[in-house]
Amino acid sequence: MLIKQDFYFHALNAHRPLHIRIPDAGEGPFPVMYFFDGHNLFRDEDATYGKSWGLDAYCARWDKPMIIVGVECAHEGNLRLSEYLPYGTSRGWLKGIEPLGEATMRAILFELKPYIDSAFPTIPFRECTGIAGSSMGGLMAIYALVHCNAYISKAACLSPALGSVSGMLWHEMNATPMSADTRAYFSWGTQEGYGGVTNPWEEDRSSWLYKANRATANKIIARGGEAALYCQVGGRHCEADWEKQLGLFMPFLWENKRWD
Repeated sequence: MLIKQDFYFHALNAHRPLHIRIPDAGEGPFPVMYFFDGHNLFRDEDATYGKSWGLDAYCARWDKPMIIVGVECAHEGNLRLSEYLPYGTSRGWLKGIEPLGEATMRAILFELKPYIDSAFPTIPFRECTGIAGSSMGGLMAIYALVHCNAYISKAACLSPALGSVSGMLWHEMNATPMSADTRAYFSWGTQEGYGGVTNPWEEDRSSWLYKANRATANKIIARGGEAALYCQVGGRHCEADWEKQLGLFMPFLWENKRWD
């Protein structure tokens, strides 16, 4: 069952639509996974560019029932960038954008999560709480996993916009305790704006996208956690290609499967 409803976030002083999927079978309680850009998850007619992740269809055929909570982004000007930016930067394409990522996570953890846990049959513990996103949402997913590790144990970071804030993220990862059961998935595509490399594990090892994702994953592993890296050959920066990864990151995060 899909539910759409409005939710007011005090930390952001803003209303945001929620896109919630409740399993059709079973009474729960269920684990919960929160997604950024929630309008792009389930239905093509809701998606920004007319193509969703197809997450409703995937969950319908997957044998692990869970509640999915998609939080729709802001659509006005640069507000999405601002709410999905955890650190301010004076360089790159995010230069001068107000960083409201920490406020966004306060809103999700201390306003939305209590509501979801009270309104639906959830398993509220960190071991059963995950988060995911793509692009700026992917950046927020890894930030949330690190900054809010006491509440979140799993993150899927698809094409994360590490960019000019990677150094600040790595600094926080070095300084912040993380539980050894932390698990993270990182991905990028060979068509994501750096020359169309076709060999992901040789030629692509020299690319910045590989190095940034590898360095971030290594910091998870250094704390005793587990991280998976996936380079999608031919992968573009779009929902159609992120959809193809559902069968990779969902089992990795939730079924304790080793990454081959």
